[in-house]
Parts: sequence; structure tokens; C-alpha cells
Amino acid sequence: MKIDSKKKAMIFIGCVLGLLVLTFLLALVFGSINIPIKDVVKVLTGQDTSSKVAFIIKTIRLPRALAGIAAGAALATAGVLLQSVMNNSLASPNIIGVNSGAGFFVMLSMALFPQSLFSKSVMAFLGALFTSLCILALAFFAEKSRTTIVLAGIAVSSFLSAGMNMLKTLDSDLTVSATQFLIGSLAGNTFKSIKVPAIAILVTIIISIFLSRALNILTLGDGVARSLGLSVDLFRIIFVILASLLAGMAVSFGGLIGFVGLIVPHIVRFFVGHDARVLIPASAITGAFFVMAADLLGRVFFSPYELPVGIILSLLGAPSFLYLLMKKGARRVNA
Repeated sequence: MKIDSKKKAMIFIGCVLGLLVLTFLLALVFGSINIPIKDVVKVLTGQDTSSKVAFIIKTIRLPRALAGIAAGAALATAGVLLQSVMNNSLASPNIIGVNSGAGFFVMLSMALFPQSLFSKSVMAFLGALFTSLCILALAFFAEKSRTTIVLAGIAVSSFLSAGMNMLKTLDSDLTVSATQFLIGSLAGNTFKSIKVPAIAILVTIIISIFLSRALNILTLGDGVARSLGLSVDLFRIIFVILASLLAGMAVSFGGLIGFVGLIVPHIVRFFVGHDARVLIPASAITGAFFVMAADLLGRVFFSPYELPVGIILSLLGAPSFLYLLMKKGARRVNA
């Protein structure tokens, strides 16, 4: 029996939501000390507020799990927006250098204002926005070669990565914190460190969903979009700002977590199609599950050691990027 597209999308979203809830609970159960699920439920329902288990869950595991949800949702949604705006299936925050731009500015913030959490969020957004606008300008001047944009993004990312390593070398106080940041890790997050970025991410995703009709029109091409009355340049800038805010907020507390914005939108499109009204929320949910599951994998499968989520996602993402790159090349040859 053939399932229609709407029903297929609803089934996919329902399954991912179920996996997200399950992974969230498992993230609270497993760690250096495994906690029985019944004790986790007691803490979450307020029956246990003062035990050692409650302290571990509230101060360590719950903020980390919420950080994974926020970072995953932000990066996946940013990937959808950038791929649509640049009309490039290979565009994502880490591939075209947006994450590196945010990362460089965050490390400047760490060096200049080491005690300020708010400055990290602001600087991350400014860095991501600056890089996004640079890449968008390159996309405008190299419209006939979309792969050129990806290669330019990789070059920009390499340049910014060199800048981050330079800062780490010049400021010895950055060495420990910067190493974890450059790899991409959710460890050490607290409610205080994720509160402002998480709220900004939630609001930005809601705005992106609200503007999803305009994003659908924009993907039809500039000529068609203008004929339908859409202010192409204005909405392109708006979506770049939204993507930059999402990527910047995720980087501010999660470090340089990569490939979520590349992999997740492609997976989700296979199940729900290209309609941004469904694609954006479905990608946000899937991205949240993806990052939290990767973080859990790094904690459980490599125990007693812990592999940061950035390494896990790079191991999964690099082959995916090469596959998409070769697939795109094969299509060009066949055409």
C-alpha cells in the first residue's frame, strides 16, 4: 500500500519525536554513574529534589541534554535556510565557514571578556553573520558555479581556523577551554550558559517557520520569486540573518559542532519533501535527536573515556559530505 506524502511526513515526525524523548531519557540515565530510570523520573517530576542523584541530573546531565537539543535544532534549521538561500545542497554552517566565523569571534570574546557569557552569544552571532554575508556575496558573483561557493567557504573556514589557533597560541589561558571549544563539546554546560542562546534559538526557529512560505518561493528562483511579488533581496538577507543567529547561538555554547546542517536536511527531505513549512520543524526535531544521540554515543560506547560530540559528528559527516559531492558531480556529468 502506497503512503501519501503528508502521511509519510507525519509518520516520520512522530517517529523522530519518539526517538528524541527516548534519547533524552537515556541521556539522563547513562554517564560515569548510571542512574535507574525510576530515579530519573522522580527528579523530573519533583519527587526528589535534594539527593545526590537529583544534583547530578539537575546540574550536569539535564543542561547537557537541553544543550544538545538546542544546538541540534539550531544547526539543522540553519542548514535548511542556507541551502535554500544559496540554492546549494552542499551549503551548511560548517562547510561554508559560518561556524568558523562564529568560533573566531567567540574566541576573541573569551580572550577579551573571559567572564561574560552574554558577550559570547553576541560575538558568535556577529561572526556568523559576517561570514554568511561574505559567502552570500561570493554566491552572487559566482552564480554559475555553486561548487565554487563551497570551495570558497572551505578556504574561508581554513583562514578563520588559523586565526583561532593563533589566538590559542598567543593566549595561554585559552588553551584548555579553547581545545574543547574547537572540537565541539556539550560537556560543562549549565542552565546559565544555555538560557539566552536557547531562547534565541527557539524564537528564531518560530520566525523561520512563520516565513517558510517566502522561503518556498525563494527556492523557485529569483525570476519566478519576483514575478510572484516577493522582495528577493530583502528576504535573502533576512534568512541569512536568521541562519547566522541560529549557527552563532549553537557555537556559543557547543563549540564547533559540524555537519548537522549538512546531513539532517538531506535526510529529512527524503521523508517529508521540500516544503519548508514542514521541512523546517521536521529538521529542527531531527537535528535535536541527531546531536543528542551522538553525544550519548560518545559517552556510552567509549566509557570510561568520553568522545566529544564534535568528533562523533565529524566521523559521520565527512563521508556524507564526500558522497553528496560525488553525487552532485555525477549529475553534472550525466547532464
